[in-house]
Amino acid sequence: MPVKKSPSWAPLTFDLTQPQAAKIEMARRTLGFGTQSEVVRAAIGQFDFSSFEAKRPVERQISVRLAPELREKLRQHARRKNVSIGELLRVALERLVTAKAGSHKTSVSSKRRK
Repeated sequence: MPVKKSPSWAPLTFDLTQPQAAKIEMARRTLGFGTQSEVVRAAIGQFDFSSFEAKRPVERQISVRLAPELREKLRQHARRKNVSIGELLRVALERLVTAKAGSHKTSVSSKRRK
């Protein structure tokens, strides 16, 4: 019968905003921890997961068809800005809707003045 090995400590990688990373560093210094890993382990150890409820909007995934040139343009801009293609698309769509709503309000108010 093979001997069961204990699991090794493997790195867990996750994204943080710059302010969140700064909070971890501040907690490390303030609480006297030697590493960021110690801060994260302490946070996990004392967190009440049973009372946690995610506060994020429900997301929906869609698929669209793009010409290869447009897809490449998005990829290049995403790489230059160090963001995902999805992030660029979300911002572009939000700006399109905002711009259209703004131009609609302007045209409606100018019609009222006539």
